[in-house]
Amino acid sequence: MGCLKNVTRAIFFTLAIVGFMAIGGKDLLKYQFKNLINPSKDVVLERAQKIGDFSKINKEFEIEKAAGVLGYNAVLAEHKASGQKLVVVDSGKKTIITQEDIKSSDAEEKIKTAINKIKYQSAAVDEFHITERGMMKSYGKEVPYVKFTAKMKKLPIGEISGIISVVKDEKGNDKILISANEKNRYSQLITNEFFKEIK
Repeated sequence: MGCLKNVTRAIFFTLAIVGFMAIGGKDLLKYQFKNLINPSKDVVLERAQKIGDFSKINKEFEIEKAAGVLGYNAVLAEHKASGQKLVVVDSGKKTIITQEDIKSSDAEEKIKTAINKIKYQSAAVDEFHITERGMMKSYGKEVPYVKFTAKMKKLPIGEISGIISVVKDEKGNDKILISANEKNRYSQLITNEFFKEIK
């Protein structure tokens, strides 16, 4: 009796799968998988809104990804003309680096420690050096930043230049702001233009 029940169940599942495929189930599965791997721009923007309001950013910038990475939420954008990358990481209640670290006299060491905490297999930072300090606007506040140069391991880019900053949002969570490009192509004007529009 149990054997007949299993055969009946197998036939039912086979018919269900054949029926699902006949009404376009294969295309539906492909579409769902594609959206999971490469979500539409609307989905990306919706995810980005959890980290900040990106609706006012200039059309020169494109938000490429908005997702959870290594337990943190992040938004990755690109300045289309220059290829400069801009990142906002919401560390939530986990402290990676603070605004006080950015302001401190030993900011370089604190940032190196933070980099070592979040090493990523396909890219590693080497020879990290702070070259100057400044202020910029983001999330409606004036925030300090440090400009840096670094060498990238395991990537064809080589030497990069950019900034790192931290701003506290209205909930008291740290948002880490990073902008970087190849050393001779980095632009602080592009960085300021992008981050000042995030609220």
